[in-house]
Order: sequence, then structure tokens, then C-alpha cells
Amino acid sequence: MESLPTTVSAKSDRRGRPSKSQNTSKPSLILAFFSCLAWLYVAGRLWQDAQYRAALNTVLKKNYDQRPKVLTVEDKLVVLGCKDLERRIVETEMDLAQAKSQGYLKNQKSVSSSGKKMLAVIGVYTGFGSHLKRNKFRGSWMPRDDALKKLEERGVVIRFVIGRSANRGDSLDRKIDEENRATKDFLILENHEEAQEELPKKVKFFYSAAVQNWDAEFYVKVDDNVDLDLEGMIGLLESRRGQDGAYIGCMKSGDVITEEGSQWYEPEWWKFGDDKSYFRHATGSLVILSKNLAQYVNINSGLLKTYAFDDTTIGSWMIGVQATYIDDNRLCCSSTRQEKVCSMA
Repeated sequence: MESLPTTVSAKSDRRGRPSKSQNTSKPSLILAFFSCLAWLYVAGRLWQDAQYRAALNTVLKKNYDQRPKVLTVEDKLVVLGCKDLERRIVETEMDLAQAKSQGYLKNQKSVSSSGKKMLAVIGVYTGFGSHLKRNKFRGSWMPRDDALKKLEERGVVIRFVIGRSANRGDSLDRKIDEENRATKDFLILENHEEAQEELPKKVKFFYSAAVQNWDAEFYVKVDDNVDLDLEGMIGLLESRRGQDGAYIGCMKSGDVITEEGSQWYEPEWWKFGDDKSYFRHATGSLVILSKNLAQYVNINSGLLKTYAFDDTTIGSWMIGVQATYIDDNRLCCSSTRQEKVCSMA
């Protein structure tokens, strides 16, 4: 019985003294509290970033949807309903490639105003200051008005050939347009600038325009200082009907002039070899090409090289094709022989 107080006193001491677990619970609670704050902060940032990404995706998608759609060629053909057109384009490209390899367009049909096959298209070169000379021709060998139409019914077209002024639409162009409305005997080369130094290029535009406008056996280039025996020319051409690859004229060759400032100077003389001699070519005053050779010029006009003079220019083109050179003395306009179809005016 005497030991009882001692026991009670010991229990009292244990209640009054804090336990070890109670001492460690406060730091744990503080740590847990800060951990929760950190978790909430990270979660908030992640949620905020997710919101930003969603907004950015929305903006990008909206911009992408508003961007013009890039259609492929296939898509465009489907939209336009041009499948058949696509097939025909491919076929045309194949025909064109074959035509270029052969020197002319296969099965090409140039349509004349009358729809008839012509014997010849004769282009007479002229310039802005040659009005009196044109009237002289109209009053001599070149038909006019109804006679010109009747000649076309026979299969021969004659036109004065001229380009446009360097200042498009100026008084020079307007005078030619007015004259053409009255006479209807011009072939105006809209893409050619009429100038003396551009004559070699003019021949490309003439043959191309003539082929595109008339379907003829022959295409004839004539200078404006030449008088023609028209019936004699028609007879000469009739005798050559059906002759493909015909390059007809008064053939010549000669020395290349290398001295700058001299008449007939050729700036690219060095291309003609050490002998400095021109190849065989038709005199420029009158040159005749058969249909397939004129078509060759038309097809390849963008690639054909020009030299200082139109006669040597045409001759250079004929070297690379299967052309039959026909030297006809009747086309030597400056000769004194009696049997000829042209003379110098």
C-alpha cells in the first residue's frame, strides 16, 4: 500500500512530458503544407500553359484555314472539268515534238480567208516612207481592188509587208492603218519593229505570219525595189507544185566583208571560217520557200539565228534542213537576160 503514490506520480510525470512523436508532427505538417502549395503552383502553371497552347493552336488553325489552298494541276483539271483538254494537250505536245524533229508541223492546216489551197503568198517588203513606191506598184504589176480579189481566187495572195513603229500608235502607224483600210493589201507584222537594222528579223515574222494566215504551196519574199512579171512568176510556181523542201532563188556566194564601216559589213564574220566566204544562198531580192520550209521557220523562229543581212540569214537556216536548192536564172532580177520574171525597179 505504501508504494501506490509512487506509481501515480510516475504516470503524472509521463502526461506532463511531451512525447517524441508530438515533437516531430509540426515540421511534417509544415512540409506537407508547402508541398501542397508547390503542387498547386505547378498544376496552375501546367493548366495555364495548356490554355496558351490551346489558344495558339486555335489561331494557327484559323490562319491555316484562311490561307489560299494550293491546288495541284490535277486538282485544277478536276475542278475545271478539263480532263479531255489535258489529254489533247499531251497529244498536241507529242505532235509538236515530232514536227520539230521533222522540220514542220505534221497535219497542220493553215486556213485562208477563202478556205482554198493557195498557190503562193507573195510578200512585198515596204517601209513607212514608201507610199509613192507602193502606188507605183499598184499602178503597174500589182493588182488592186477587185483585180486583187480575182487573183486570190486563182490562188495567189499579194501583200505589202510592214512592221510597227518604234513608238506604237504614232502617226506612222496610223497612216499605214488608214492606207490599209482603203486598199486592203497589207500584211502588218504586229510584233515586229520596222527599222533598217531589223530586216533580218523581219523575214522570220513574215514567213511565220504568212504560214499562219494562208495555206499555200509557196511563200515568196520580194524586196520593194523589184518589179515582177506576175504571170511569169505564177507559171514558174505552177511548174514546181508539190515539191517539198524547195529553196528557190538566184543562188550565189561570195566573200564575207570584215572591215567595219564598209558596205555589207558582217559583224560576225569570224563565224564563217578562215576563208571568210559565204555559203550558197539565194539573193535577197527574191526568195521562195516551199510550205514545209516556211513552216520550219514558223515553228523555230524563236531559236533561229539572224545575221546582218536577210539573204545570208535565210541561207543559214537552210543549211541545217533537208532543203533542195534550186538555182533559177529567171529569178536573177539584176541580170540582163531576157527570160526572167523580175527586174530591178
